[in-house]
Amino acid sequence: MNYHNDIPEIGSCDIVVGIPSFNNAATIGYVATTAAGGIKKLGLKGLIANSDGGSTDETVDAFLSADTFELPKVSIRYKGIPGKGSAVRALFEIAHRAKARVFIMLDADLRSVQPWWIERMTLPILEERTDYVAPLYLRHKYDGTITNNVCYPLTSALYGVKVRQPIGGDFAVGSSLIETYLKKPERVWESNVARFGIDIWMTTIAINESKKPPVQAALGAKVHDVKDPGKQLQGMFVQVVQTLFELMIEYQNQWRSAEKLIDVEVHGEQPTQGVEEIVVDLAGLKEKAKKILGERSKELAEKLSFRREVLESVVLSGTLGAREWAETVYDFALAYRKERNESLVVDLLPFYFARVADFVERTRDMDSLAAEKLIEEQLHIFMEMKEVFKRRWFVDT
Repeated sequence: MNYHNDIPEIGSCDIVVGIPSFNNAATIGYVATTAAGGIKKLGLKGLIANSDGGSTDETVDAFLSADTFELPKVSIRYKGIPGKGSAVRALFEIAHRAKARVFIMLDADLRSVQPWWIERMTLPILEERTDYVAPLYLRHKYDGTITNNVCYPLTSALYGVKVRQPIGGDFAVGSSLIETYLKKPERVWESNVARFGIDIWMTTIAINESKKPPVQAALGAKVHDVKDPGKQLQGMFVQVVQTLFELMIEYQNQWRSAEKLIDVEVHGEQPTQGVEEIVVDLAGLKEKAKKILGERSKELAEKLSFRREVLESVVLSGTLGAREWAETVYDFALAYRKERNESLVVDLLPFYFARVADFVERTRDMDSLAAEKLIEEQLHIFMEMKEVFKRRWFVDT
């Protein structure tokens, strides 16, 4: 449980806010100051902790010089595989050592965090309604493409619990769940959980192992460093989806019996705010999907028993509809169960590009609220297909 033996001595406190970082000098000070302000407003004893991955800018200095209103702060260099999950593991250990009742994780690139976020994320745990608070943001229709097309529909359909942003990056965790995370075997921290797989891992364990259901905190708009799905999210996609597939294997007895969708409680009223416009390189996404699948369509058809007309359609159009996408994700999950090989998740990437391209084309004249209806429709398609998928998973293989 104490992997980081060099954590400085810290006293006990009510709440630890942890900020994992890597080259976030421009924003981390604001996050630290805002978090401290939120703790002060609640009248709690708190600590602000930074777990850094060896930043080459002034991230650590910016954190340590931030005004935290006399609240103590600590910065450490985490150990282990370079990645967000390794940073979060160190923060778990700090929260555990401080005997904190609540641990809050905030992304270091947040520009929209407000002091009231701390209350929204803390109270459901202090009131013993839950051990896990996930964020519920207002987001632009093209923000969170991995969430919208994989993590939200697949996790909800599998476990029957509708956590809208299961990899949102900003969470609150109670002390008992922190212990659960820290007791997981060392091999977990040698996998993609040590990288961007950490968020879906935390959420899935919370759904399946906590005695209380998750709660979502209405946090308004999330303004952060947005990434283009075709250019900057490939590594994250592979790490998140492989972790999700591994969790499907680990928790197969749980999702086997989940038949209905349960709405998750939302704490707080969602404020009325605008969201930042996001531009997606639609032509680039379609071209990538067509090029990769054009070169490998025969190989993938043989490897995964795909319907050839689906492949041919993507090669021709560069887009993939919601129903064909759900079928594809389930096919890849079945193939992954047999091989447990990361290369299979890499093979799913061109289909993801095509799925995002299709969504962008269909929603270009819609506002984010109208586009959200299509995301909900896609979730219900995943639900419709789950029974056939279960039979293939548990009976046919």
